[in-house]
Amino acid sequence: MNAEVEDNRRTLASDMRRAWLVELRRLLFAVGGGWLVGFLFSAPHLGMAAGLLLLVSFHLRLLYLLARWSLNPHRVELPESGGVWGEIFEGLYATQRRARQRKRKLASILAEFQASTAALPDGAIVVTPRGHIAWFNTAAQGLLGLRSPQDIGARINNLIRHPGFQRYVEQADFSKDVQLPSPLNAQYTLNLRLIPYGNGQRLLIVRDVSEHQRLDRMRRDFVANASHELRTPLTVLSGYIEMMHGEAGRPDSALAAWSAPLGEMRGQLGRMEHLIGDLLKLARLESDTPAPRNEVIDMEKLLLDAVRQAQTLSRGAHHFDSAIDETLLLYGRESELQSIAINLLSNAVRYSPDGGSIRLEWRTAREGGSEYPLLRVEDSGIGIEADAIPRLTERFFRVDVGRSRATGGTGLGLAIVKHALEHHEAELSVTSEPGEGSAFSCHFPSYRLYREGEQRRVG
Repeated sequence: MNAEVEDNRRTLASDMRRAWLVELRRLLFAVGGGWLVGFLFSAPHLGMAAGLLLLVSFHLRLLYLLARWSLNPHRVELPESGGVWGEIFEGLYATQRRARQRKRKLASILAEFQASTAALPDGAIVVTPRGHIAWFNTAAQGLLGLRSPQDIGARINNLIRHPGFQRYVEQADFSKDVQLPSPLNAQYTLNLRLIPYGNGQRLLIVRDVSEHQRLDRMRRDFVANASHELRTPLTVLSGYIEMMHGEAGRPDSALAAWSAPLGEMRGQLGRMEHLIGDLLKLARLESDTPAPRNEVIDMEKLLLDAVRQAQTLSRGAHHFDSAIDETLLLYGRESELQSIAINLLSNAVRYSPDGGSIRLEWRTAREGGSEYPLLRVEDSGIGIEADAIPRLTERFFRVDVGRSRATGGTGLGLAIVKHALEHHEAELSVTSEPGEGSAFSCHFPSYRLYREGEQRRVG
């Protein structure tokens, strides 16, 4: 390959030397021929000047043709010529041929891309850095009602006018997506996500998630209805077992031999009632609306109550430490914030050995120059493997199945925490090392922060 490149370089250098020799001969011919003609008429200098003028005219004509060609290279052709001009024209023709080949190749790639994206069930829209539509596929027309070519060049914000999409574009946090009703039929739900690429361009992906939402709603309804229906027979069974267990506690009772089995049945029924209660709570959270921003919650009182409940669950086996900023209040919903605190503390108790320590913090933290509320629960428990952390908020997922069941865990606590935090536009982060404990941090948005003495916000 290097030898071939070297040969090409040498060939080009040789061609250029020959071209300049041609130009030198032209110059000598023009000067010498002019001098000879002028000498015949006793005016050699005028003859030389006339020869040079003819040579300059020749070059000016070729320069003029080159200028015409540069303005319209598809219709004007360059003349045949030798010397340096021939090399220049040949180089321009070669460049033009390569450009046409690249153009055909790019057109082929673009046609292939458009054909493949046209077959996608999801809508795809290319948005320029200034927010104008550069291109969209067939699915985007069906999902958003776009028209081709009328909507090419229009601003995407003018065609998708939903407030949720406007906020999504303004916030410029494209790591997440946004859901909104279809502009063609409000009964359908669309999922939209902007993906930045290139030099400020963005690709808008539009997906119809109506069927997924319908199935998810059916699942939630089934879980809620099944849990609700199970409560009645469990209540009846619990009543009878309580009565029989009390009777079995008497030494002279006919049920005295059944005291241990009835106690086990009583414990299992209590566990089932706890599980059904968590399922119903999770179903309510999934179907409920986001927490309001006009109800101020006394977090000190709420968190101290949660710590007392955790101490009762611990039965004195753990050391509790609290650091609560009593001036820091929060806009939210009290029942959900209580669920967050109780579930995090209960998890810390269940997964910490006897004698372990549990610390709760309620304070502000700073990130990017802004202050936001932070709830943190740290324990000295068994810790969590790194590959298990992303699954912690899944329903029924347990780090240690045997330990969780033995202490009455249902596997739904962190799923409840996740949904309750989503209602407060908050996020959960987990840091942990196996054998060294875990820390669960709830990051609330700064606009939910309220301090005593401030004027309350409404809405």
